Amino acid sequence: MLGIGGWDWITLGIYLVGVTAIGVWTARKVKDTADFFIGGRRFGKAFMLFFAFGAGTNGNQAVGVASKTYSNGMSGIWYQLLWLFSTPFYWLIAPVFRRMRAITTGDFFQYRYGGYTDALYAVVGPLQLVVNIGVMLKGSGAVIEAISGHAINQNIAILVMTVLFVVYGVAGGLSAAIVTDFIQGILTVLLSFMLIPFALQAVHGFAGLHDKISDPAMFSLVAPGEINLFHIVMMSVNALVGIVVQPHIMGVCAGGRTEMDGRVGFGAGNLLKRICTVAWMLTGLCAVVMYSNLKGGEVDLVYGKMARDLLPGILPGLVGIFLASLLASVMSSCDAFMVSSSGLFTQNLYRRYIVRHKEDKHYVLVGRITSVLLVAGSLVFAYTIEDVPTGLEIFWKVAAMMGAGFWVGLYWRRATPHAVWASTLVAFALIVTTSTGSFNNWAVEHLPDYMIWDGKFRVSFQMFVYLTAAFGTCIGVSLITPRVPNEQLERFYACLRTPVGSDEPHLEPFSLPEGVEPGPARKLIDHPDLEIPVPTLIGMGGFIFFWGCVAGMIGSIYWMSTWGS
Repeated sequence: MLGIGGWDWITLGIYLVGVTAIGVWTARKVKDTADFFIGGRRFGKAFMLFFAFGAGTNGNQAVGVASKTYSNGMSGIWYQLLWLFSTPFYWLIAPVFRRMRAITTGDFFQYRYGGYTDALYAVVGPLQLVVNIGVMLKGSGAVIEAISGHAINQNIAILVMTVLFVVYGVAGGLSAAIVTDFIQGILTVLLSFMLIPFALQAVHGFAGLHDKISDPAMFSLVAPGEINLFHIVMMSVNALVGIVVQPHIMGVCAGGRTEMDGRVGFGAGNLLKRICTVAWMLTGLCAVVMYSNLKGGEVDLVYGKMARDLLPGILPGLVGIFLASLLASVMSSCDAFMVSSSGLFTQNLYRRYIVRHKEDKHYVLVGRITSVLLVAGSLVFAYTIEDVPTGLEIFWKVAAMMGAGFWVGLYWRRATPHAVWASTLVAFALIVTTSTGSFNNWAVEHLPDYMIWDGKFRVSFQMFVYLTAAFGTCIGVSLITPRVPNEQLERFYACLRTPVGSDEPHLEPFSLPEGVEPGPARKLIDHPDLEIPVPTLIGMGGFIFFWGCVAGMIGSIYWMSTWGS
C-alpha cells in the first residue's frame, strides 16, 4: 500500500498519537506568557540538550547534505558542518542569553537600543524562521514522496506534517516543544544513522565506494569547485554572525533553570548534530554508487529513495520507524520556531506598540493565533521554493541580516539604534541586489572568474559583501548619531554581568531580583566604550574542550575519507 506496509503504518500511528498527546498534555502548565514563550525556565541539562539538538536538527538537513554530497562529494558536508566552527562559541553565548532574563531576543534590542529596533527585529526575526520552516517542510516532503514511490505527493505530506506540530505547539507552547523534543531528538539520531549499515553493505563497504567512484575530488573535504576553502570560511563566519539573532536561540539558551543548563544544552546538543552530519554525508556518498545519473529534483529525493529500497527487505516496520524519525526531526524544529516567532510578534510588536496592559492570558491567545498565521506563511514558501539547497542559502542570508547590530551592541557602548536600522537595511539591499538576474549577468561579464560559479555571483563572495557592509555601516553610523542614554546602558550591562541565581523568580527583562547587587565590571580591555568581559575559568575550559572536539571531528572525517582506498 503506497510503498509502505501495514506494520509501517502501525509504527507511524503510534508515534503520531503519542507525541501529539504528550505535547497537548503540557498545555496544563501554561499559565502566562513566560510559560508559553520561554517554557517557564524549568528544564534541566538533559531536556535542554535534546531541545537544542531537536530545534537545530531536522530531516531537511539530512536531505540537503545527502543531496550536496551526491553532487559534490564529501565536501557537500559543509552545507551543514559550516556551523562546526561556531560550536565552541555556543558555550560562551548561552549564559549571555540567560542573564538577559528576557522572553524574546527582541527584548535585547529594546533594552540595549530602543528606537523601534525591537519592532524591526519582530519583523525580520519571524521572516527568517518562516523561511526555515518552509525549507524543512520542503525537504521532508521530498523524502516522504520518495519513500512512497511518488504515491504520496510531497505537497500533501507537507500539509499533514504542518497540522501535527501546530496542534500541540499551539496548545503547550515552548514547554510542549522542549518535552516532545526529548523524544523526537532520540528519533532524529536514529534517523541519521539508520541507513548507514545497510547502505554500506549494498556498496560493499568503503572499498566499494573507492572502487566505484573514480573521481578523487569526491573524497576531498575542500573541492576545487563550489565548496572551496573561502566558501567554508565565509559560511562559518556567516553562521556565527547569524546564530544569535535566530529567534529560537533565546529559548534554547534561556529555557533552562541555570546558566550551566543552557551551556550544556546549547554546546553538547549542537555537537551531537555535527556527529549526525557525518552520517548524512556517508549516506549521500553511498547514493553516488547506488544511483547514477540522477538529475535536478531527483537528487533531493535520494535520501528517501535509499530508505524505500533498503529498509523493507530487512524487517517489517522499519520504514515506519524511519518515517516517524523523519517527522520527529521536522516537528522538533518547527514547533520551537513557531513559538519563538509568535513570541516576537506578540511581545515586541503587539504588546508593546498595539494593545498594552491586557491580562497575560490575552497575549497567550494572540501568540497562539500568530503561530498559526506564521506557519501559513511557511507553507506558501515551502510550495514555491525550487529545492532544499536553494532554500538553505536563502535562510543563511536572511538569518544574518541583524547579526551586526547584535554583536556590535553587545560589546560596544557607542552602537546606536540608527546604526542597527542602517546596517540591517544595507545588508537586505545587498542580499536582494546581488541575487537578481541582472546583477549576475553583470557579474559574469565584469568580475574575475573565481567570483563566479554556475553563471552566478558566488554565495561566499555575496556573504563577504553584505557582512562587511553591515558591520562597516553599523560602526560608521554609530559614530555620527546620538549615543544611547548612559542610564539605559548601565541597566543593560549590569544585568549581563550578574550571574543568574538559583530559583530566581521571573522578572521583567534586564532586571535583577530585589536585593541582588550587579556583578563587577571586569573588562578585558580597559576602555570606557568597550564591554568585553574577562573570560572565566568555566568559560575558557569549555571553550577549549569544544575546540578540541572540532579538531578531532575534522581529523576523523579526513581519516574516514581514506578508508578502503
